[in-house]
Amino acid sequence: MDVVVGRVAKAHGITGELAIDVRTDSPEMRFALGATLQGKLRDGTFRSLTVSAARPHAGRLLVRFEEVVTRDVAESLRGTLLLGSTDDLPPNDDPDEFYDHELEGLAAEHVDGTKLGTVKEILHGLGGELLVLVMDEREVLVPFVREIVPTVDVRGGRVVIDPPEGLIDAD
Repeated sequence: MDVVVGRVAKAHGITGELAIDVRTDSPEMRFALGATLQGKLRDGTFRSLTVSAARPHAGRLLVRFEEVVTRDVAESLRGTLLLGSTDDLPPNDDPDEFYDHELEGLAAEHVDGTKLGTVKEILHGLGGELLVLVMDEREVLVPFVREIVPTVDVRGGRVVIDPPEGLIDAD
């Protein structure tokens, strides 16, 4: 299975370097010299990209790929999602830590057992993580904190939600 490890934000400079919004906890592994990523371009096509250099810069990662040698080529990759394999991930022994792909697709249940919906994705923001639940054809954002999501049972295929009043109610 492939997971998003970054997104091309923009070209940087004139020699094909790219500014990457990192979407992984292990950028040193994912963007190591010689690492190969699959790029999913905005038109839905894929392109293999091999890291030739990477360095942090202003909250992003500046990356050079062997296949990108001009600014024009770099500009054509704006918005490209960079995918890595979940097979490359180290095992996670912390019961309170999860990879995004482990949570996506889990059933969401209320603490009283009522089925609420499904976890679509996890959003990472400055204020913390949010679970995006699909409930009755609408999306609901749920803060991914222990007080609101007291149980995550990956093996059982579910998360339990204890929402404060008004969080998941349809208006």
